[in-house]
Amino acid sequence: MGLFDVHAHLTSPKLAPRESEVLANAASAGLTSILVNGLNPTDNEAVRALAARAPIVKPCFGFYPVDTVLADMDAMGKKYPRDVPACTTEDGIAWVREHASEAFAIGEIGLDGYWVPKELWDKQEQAFRALIEIALEHDKAIIIHTRRREKRTLEVLDEMGVKRVDWHCFSGKSGLAKQIAERGHFLSIPSNARRSEGFTRMISSLPRDQILLETDCPYMPAVVGEDSEPAHVAGTAQYAAELWNVSLAEAQAQLERNFEALFRVAP
Repeated sequence: MGLFDVHAHLTSPKLAPRESEVLANAASAGLTSILVNGLNPTDNEAVRALAARAPIVKPCFGFYPVDTVLADMDAMGKKYPRDVPACTTEDGIAWVREHASEAFAIGEIGLDGYWVPKELWDKQEQAFRALIEIALEHDKAIIIHTRRREKRTLEVLDEMGVKRVDWHCFSGKSGLAKQIAERGHFLSIPSNARRSEGFTRMISSLPRDQILLETDCPYMPAVVGEDSEPAHVAGTAQYAAELWNVSLAEAQAQLERNFEALFRVAP
């Protein structure tokens, strides 16, 4: 099926002006699937439009954990360094619910304790649970963003019986990463893996059949100062082959099987 990127933001202002070039680079690198994750209704609409004109793009509709309570944060004077249109928690969830049947997966969603103050954690979790319910109702895999709330995120997923999960850019403790893999969840590794001790450890120590590729582009670049893009997953696949001491073909075949297993697509 070729290479893939399970977590990209091609609608980002940094990449959108280069859309044709970025998509061409991805195809040249052997990608056949780019999962572009939405952040809020406005971004989800942009993802939806992009997928309509670029078959390589698989639309993932989500509600970024910070965005679920962004209006409340603004009211509290807690500023988030990203310009996003105003959106209520209810409206963001309603958009995902209305369009879930069109989504390849639901994401990115989760819990964030880095930007979101504790006073809003309960409301953020209520939104997370509502989005999980939508994914379960439509039998969609979930793509998780969590920061400083990794343990609670896993507890919620366990409580709700969620099985089809990818944890993107996991930055929690290695012991928790092993627990996540034991649940049968997947963890996706970004293109900065060669310069990240944590991601290198994950590729080396976690079960090979629980690893996926991502970029989180334009973030997490392989080279500091550059924008990442989906084509860069090829370098991560090569790095996995080196760490696993197998050929690139063997590593890519394993990674492709992992993608097929989570998203239930035919080889």
